[in-house]
Amino acid sequence: MDFVPTMGGLHEGHARLISRAVAGCAEQGSVLVSVYINPLQFGEGEDFDCYPRSLEADCLLAQRSGAAALWCPDDHQIYPEGVASGWRLQAPSTLQSGLCGPSRPGHFDGVCTVVSRLLALVQPRQLWLGEKDWQQLVILRRLVTDLGLPVRVRGFATVREPDGLAASSRNRYLISSERCSASSIQVALRGAATELQCGRSGQNDVLKSLSNQLENAGLEVEYVEVVDPSTLQPPASEQSLRLLAIAVRCGSTRLIDHIFVMTRSPIVAIDGPAGAGKSTVTRAFAERMGLLYLDTGAMYRAVTLWVQEHAADPASAEAVETLLDGLEVDLSPLRNGVQTVCINGRDVTEAIRDPRVTGSVSKVAAHACVRALLTRQQQRLGEQGGLVAEGRDIGTAVFPDAELKVFLTATPAERARRRARDLQSRGHSVPSLSELENQIVERDRLDSTRAIAPLVQAEDAMELITDGKSIEAVIDALEDLFRERVAEEVWPIPER
Repeated sequence: MDFVPTMGGLHEGHARLISRAVAGCAEQGSVLVSVYINPLQFGEGEDFDCYPRSLEADCLLAQRSGAAALWCPDDHQIYPEGVASGWRLQAPSTLQSGLCGPSRPGHFDGVCTVVSRLLALVQPRQLWLGEKDWQQLVILRRLVTDLGLPVRVRGFATVREPDGLAASSRNRYLISSERCSASSIQVALRGAATELQCGRSGQNDVLKSLSNQLENAGLEVEYVEVVDPSTLQPPASEQSLRLLAIAVRCGSTRLIDHIFVMTRSPIVAIDGPAGAGKSTVTRAFAERMGLLYLDTGAMYRAVTLWVQEHAADPASAEAVETLLDGLEVDLSPLRNGVQTVCINGRDVTEAIRDPRVTGSVSKVAAHACVRALLTRQQQRLGEQGGLVAEGRDIGTAVFPDAELKVFLTATPAERARRRARDLQSRGHSVPSLSELENQIVERDRLDSTRAIAPLVQAEDAMELITDGKSIEAVIDALEDLFRERVAEEVWPIPER
C-alpha cells in the first residue's frame, strides 16, 4: 500500500499528488489517503481551530483521484496516551534552524511525531509528499533514513493555481484583494532567481530587492533566504543548485513558496571499484531520469584498445603518450540501452569488452597523459550538465562539483560472481571464482594506490553497497538520493 498523509482541506495539489501515487504504485497495491489535523504542529495563536475542515469534499476529491480509501483517525488513535502526554520526536536542529523553523518553534517536531505514528499504523510501501513544503519534505526524508524505517519517500512537484500561487489549503482564507497581492509572489521569485543565475548582483542585494518587492505588493515578509536544498544550510558560493525560499503574511494568512536557482543542469557522479555494477545501473538510471550517460570506463577501455592495436607497452607512459595526439573518443547517446563507443569515428563498442583489454586498462588509465586527455573531454561534455557519469575518479577528479556523488561498491566475492556471469554471456572462457576474486582484489589495490587519480571515495559521496540488491532496487536508491538534492520541479522524470 502507498500512503498520502494530509490535514484535509484537499485541493488540486492533493489531487495531483494522489493521482501520481496511484500511477506510482501501479500493480503493487493501492493508495490510502489520511485526513488528520495534527494539533502538535500548530503553535500558540495559529489557525488550528479554523483550519479548513471539509470531509465530504475531501472524500470526493480522493475518490476522483484514484485513492482506494480515505482514513480519518481521531486523536486517541494517533495519541493513545493523550496529545500532551505521549512521546514526542525532535527534528534535527540543523534542519530547522532556518526558513520556517525559528518562527514556528515545535512545528517540525510535531510533524515528525505524527508522521512516525501514521507510518507505524499504516506500514506503507511508499510515502508520498508534496515538494511545496520543501523543508518538511527534507526533514521527513531524514526521519525515515535515520530511524531506518522500511518505507520509500517520494516527492511530487509543487502544483500552482492559474495565477501562479502555490496550491495550499490556506489559500481559501484569502479575500479578493489579498489574492491579488499573493499572486505577485511567484513573479517576484522568478525575477530574483534570474538575477541570482546571471550573477550580475550579489546575493544579499537580490534578497533585499526581493523583500522590498514583496512588501510593496502589500505582503508582510517573515523571511527571504537562500539555502542548500539538501542541508537547508547556507550554500557554497560556487553551488550550481540553490533554494530561494520565502514566507509572508497576506492579511492574516501565512504563505510559503520557493523557487530553485540552477546555473546548470544537474550532474551525478558515480564512483566505485571495477565490477560493482556501475555501468549497468548508471545506464539504466540515466534512461529513467532523462540524463545523458557518460561511460568514462568505456573511454579508458577505448584508449587501452588503441594502445594494444599499436602494439605499445601499456605500462610505458612515454609509449602511450606518443599515441594520443589527435585521438578522439566519442560516446553516442543511449539508444535502447546501448551506447556506441568510437575511436576516431570507428565503432569499438564490443571490442573494448575483450578480457585482454580488461587486463590492461588499469595500467593505461594510471598514466597522467591519458587521464588529462580524457578528463578534458569529459569535462567538456559536462559543461552544460544534465548527465550522469561513472568511473573510478568521477567525483574526486572529473566532476568535484556534482550535485550527487555516489560510491557504488560490492564485496570482492559478489563482484567475482558478476564478472563470471558477464564473461559467460559474452562467450569468453571463465576462470574459477577464486581466481576472479584475486584479480579483483589486486586491481582494487592497484587502482587505490596509483599516483595519478587513485580510487578513493569522495568525502561528500554517499556509499551504496549493492550486494543482495536487484538492479531495480539500486536504481531506486540512486533516484532517492538524487531527489534529496534535485527536486522534481527542477528535473522532472521524462514522460514515456
